[in-house]
Amino acid sequence: MSDDEGIGYVKPDRVIHYGSLEERLRLQSAAAGANAIKAGIAAGNISIAGKAEPMDLEAEVSASKQELLDEFEKRKKARQLAVSTDDGEVKAYLRQLGEPICLFGEDKADRRARLRLLLAALGEGALRKKNELAYARRDSKYDQATWYHEGSETLRQARVWIAQYSLPRSHFRLEKAREEEATSSAQINAKQQELHKKLRAMTIESSQIGDTRPISYCEFSPNSEMLVTASWSGLCKLWSIPDCQPIRTLRGHNCNVGAIVFHPYATKNLDNSACCLASCAQDGTVKLWSLDSEEPIADIEGHAPYRVSRLAYHPSGRFLATCCFDNSWRLWDLEAQEEILHQEGHSKPVYDIAFQNDGALCATGGMDAFGRVWDLRTGRCVMFMEGHLKSVLGIDFSPDGYHLATGSEDNTVKIWDLRHRKLVYTIPAHKGLISKVKFQPEHGNYLITASYDNTIKIWSNPTWTPLKTLAGHEGKIMMVDISKDNKFIASSSFDRTFKLWTPDVI
Repeated sequence: MSDDEGIGYVKPDRVIHYGSLEERLRLQSAAAGANAIKAGIAAGNISIAGKAEPMDLEAEVSASKQELLDEFEKRKKARQLAVSTDDGEVKAYLRQLGEPICLFGEDKADRRARLRLLLAALGEGALRKKNELAYARRDSKYDQATWYHEGSETLRQARVWIAQYSLPRSHFRLEKAREEEATSSAQINAKQQELHKKLRAMTIESSQIGDTRPISYCEFSPNSEMLVTASWSGLCKLWSIPDCQPIRTLRGHNCNVGAIVFHPYATKNLDNSACCLASCAQDGTVKLWSLDSEEPIADIEGHAPYRVSRLAYHPSGRFLATCCFDNSWRLWDLEAQEEILHQEGHSKPVYDIAFQNDGALCATGGMDAFGRVWDLRTGRCVMFMEGHLKSVLGIDFSPDGYHLATGSEDNTVKIWDLRHRKLVYTIPAHKGLISKVKFQPEHGNYLITASYDNTIKIWSNPTWTPLKTLAGHEGKIMMVDISKDNKFIASSSFDRTFKLWTPDVI
């Protein structure tokens, strides 16, 4: 019997077959493969959870055809759309659609083709609907931004009183401005040259250690014979001028005092036992002081637990304004002994406030990097000052009534014109944040700025050129003031000292 022939026989449970050599090798290979698959399944390397479905090539081909047809249809619609050939209008349309107005390497023709494809994909009414939604959002935003509520009868009476007080003063200011305008330019130039010469020769008159903690504030009395300082120790002190000898220590605050200011008529025709001073602190307390006592004579409550950073008297002395870290500023009627206005408008804490000499306007600077000018007679915000990059920490009105200076944490000073309601000049003033700006009283012929770069600078008005840099403090300068008689400049610093400088100007 040859090897190619096979013989088989049957057993009850299986069939044994002997075939050719090739067939036996094939059977052995298949058995080995089956054993390998079983081993892979047992090891978890082969999944038998589902069965593989055969690829439907016809479905894939039909899907590709549909995509091509859709692309051709979109291009056909794009060719039928009328798109402006003005590149400026094309960019405006792209901006309205929320798309970049220019891509890298894209020319005008490519930009126009891209806009056409976008319009074809979005549909004909997409741009119109997008504009309608934008207008609706803008209108709803404006509706939520400004709101009014009815004020009290005390507030109405105060507004009428402020109007009657400010109108004669503004009339006098305008008459004075007309008289100065009639002065010959030669006389004006001669006075400015003399003033600049004296300012450039300024030196330190005296330096005094004021407390064991940083001196946060200083201000001259209306008669220029006293200086009051406030410290982070909670103490406020009165000093004689020019010998800088202590007169009295005012005790009442328990934490950092932010500011202390004189009543406009204190040391002149106001009795020393009356409310001659007002101070504010970090814990939200506001206290009123007389000149003949070391204890406060009254407290103004309503700010706690929010910090009160600055406060200022109205030129009439009847009202007191406070800046609060609850993003508002308050106006208090000292005669009625109540809060008559709680004004919001800033999105972050209000840091500084200043009144116009007429008493009709006040300006606030906030840590939201914006400034606002408020009309006290109507309650409206008459000017919005936008331009600083960081917090506005100092603000002051010029004696001319329409110029305003703001100092910011962005190291710049900006000059604003209320007549045109716009920014007129930016001074890159210091290398550190600007803590205070102050115009010369009466005339406003120069502006002084204090900074955390340990210097004070004097700037001429209206050219805003630097006249003098006062260096002498060893720490950050936190406050600066000019005496009402224009004989001294005072500065207080983080180095726990205050200094007197003698500009010797008229």
